Amino acid sequence: MHRNLNILVVDPAAPVAREISDALEHDAWGTVTLLSSLASLEQTLALQDPDAILIHLSNPDCDMLKQIGKMSGAHQRPVAVFVEQTDAARTQAAIFAGLSAYVVNGMQADRVKSVLETAIIRFSVIDKMQTELDAAKQALIDRKTIDRAKGVLISARQVSEQEAYNLLRKTAMDQGRKVIDVATAIVSTADLLQ
Repeated sequence: MHRNLNILVVDPAAPVAREISDALEHDAWGTVTLLSSLASLEQTLALQDPDAILIHLSNPDCDMLKQIGKMSGAHQRPVAVFVEQTDAARTQAAIFAGLSAYVVNGMQADRVKSVLETAIIRFSVIDKMQTELDAAKQALIDRKTIDRAKGVLISARQVSEQEAYNLLRKTAMDQGRKVIDVATAIVSTADLLQ
C-alpha cells in the first residue's frame, strides 16, 4: 500500500483529528496536516499538494458535497468524507462529486486507515478507467481524421482506400511523423482549400 503520503485531515474536533493524525503517522503513512475547518481548505491546497484528503462533516447537504468535490480536487487525488448521517440524495451527490469514499457514522481512528486504503484504491481504479476512456475517445477522433484524410487522397489522386492509407503511412515514415499528424495536415489543408 502507498506510504510516505502527504495527508490532509479536516476535522473541527481537534482531539479526534489529533488521534487520527497520530495513528496515521505511527503506522508510517506519511505526513499529516490538520485543518479545523473547510474555510481554509483552498488556501491550504494552494500552499501544498496533498496526496489524499480526509474530511469530517456532521451533516453536509448536496450542494456542500458538490463544492467539496470541486474545492478538494477530488478528480486529482483521493478524497474521503466522513459524515454523521446521510440519505440517498446526499450519497448520490457525493458519488457525482468524485469523492473516493463517503463514510457514515463519523471519523474514527480505528477505521480511518482502512477507509484511506479503500479511497486510494478506488481513486486509482477510476483514474485508470478515465485515462483509458480518454485514450479510446482520442483513438476514435484520430480514426475519423485518418478516414477523412484518406477520403481527400482518394478524391485527389483517384486511388483506392488501401493505396491512400499506404500513402499516408509512407509520407509519415519519410517525414518522421505520426500518421495522425500527416492526416491532420491533409484535412486542414483540404478544409482551407474548400
